[in-house]
Amino acid sequence: MNEPQFIYLDHAATTPVDPEVVAIILPWLSSVSHCGNPSSVHSAGRRARAALDDARDSVAALIGADYSEITFTSSGTEADNLALIGVITAAPSNKNHLVISTIEHHANLHAAEVLRKAGYRVTLLPVDSNGIVDLNVAAEAITADTALVSVMLANNEIGTIQPVVELAQLTHARGALFHTDAVQAAGVLPISVSTLQCDLLTLSGHKFYGPKGAAALFACNGLKINPQIHGGGQERERRAGTENVPGLIGFGKAAQLAKARMAEEAPKIADITSAFVADMMAAVPGARLNGHPTQRLCSNANFSFDGVDGSTLLMNLDRKGICASSGAACSSGSIEPSHVLSAIGLPRAEASGGVRFSTGRCTTQHELATTVRAVADIVTRLRDRAEL
Repeated sequence: MNEPQFIYLDHAATTPVDPEVVAIILPWLSSVSHCGNPSSVHSAGRRARAALDDARDSVAALIGADYSEITFTSSGTEADNLALIGVITAAPSNKNHLVISTIEHHANLHAAEVLRKAGYRVTLLPVDSNGIVDLNVAAEAITADTALVSVMLANNEIGTIQPVVELAQLTHARGALFHTDAVQAAGVLPISVSTLQCDLLTLSGHKFYGPKGAAALFACNGLKINPQIHGGGQERERRAGTENVPGLIGFGKAAQLAKARMAEEAPKIADITSAFVADMMAAVPGARLNGHPTQRLCSNANFSFDGVDGSTLLMNLDRKGICASSGAACSSGSIEPSHVLSAIGLPRAEASGGVRFSTGRCTTQHELATTVRAVADIVTRLRDRAEL
């Protein structure tokens, strides 16, 4: 009997853990000699601390940072919260303003709402039909009381890449700090914090073939950040709690592999994804590619299909063994239209119907061709049914 078809096109939600990462993690899960708490002074604790230091070095190297500028967290969401709430609440009283784009991940938007309810001023930057922040609008929004500007490097739903360098320069010219959420970009785009000119940057290991539960906030040395988790002195007193040693060691290995393989893998992923987009647009009348046509992550393809509900299409694809997404995985239970698709001007029906396909290092041309045929077939059937 043939194995059932399984095609995974949701790498933006999470990636499979690389076998080399699994191999380096296993001893830290199964060996008594590797079970030490990294805060302990005995040999097992020192072994764990040394392994964490190596992982921190590898994560720092991925983004061109110093190891002392890396704070490990449990998730990108936690790192974003630490960046926004930690920086704003630590700022001088006359710096009580946050500027953030309308298409940020909910980790940032919800943190901004917490700050707004606490009495801080929050300004949301609109985007154009491609999902790009207007630099002139941003320049007007950043004022003398702005403490922090936060605009993601690449959007998690539509893949649009923002003019982060220019935004950081605008921000610094007005005496504020700049944060970028690079969770989707890390491991796909080469990243240098000095080139981006950011003061803070978020990344998460499970987006580039590392384990879940391991992430980091880059914060340049000297920044004052109030911790959001209290109870111990770990992570230079920025994040209390015993470190997830196996997960963070895996995170470090995944960062090391991403840095080594990116130059070879990214062009291949870009080629097959570009062909996939062209084939989908040709095969399915009324298909719309959401986001910037070229200034986008090479692994992202977000479509709306005229007259087709996205959730229905996804369920039909799943029955065929094809995994895709409606956008952010943590919002999959929401019945509201995508805030990202709404922000780029799509009507409610289309904003509720976006489907994101995200490719990875193991995605094949055959899988993508199969997916195009499946989508074309399902869309035709759904449209025919709607006309009855």
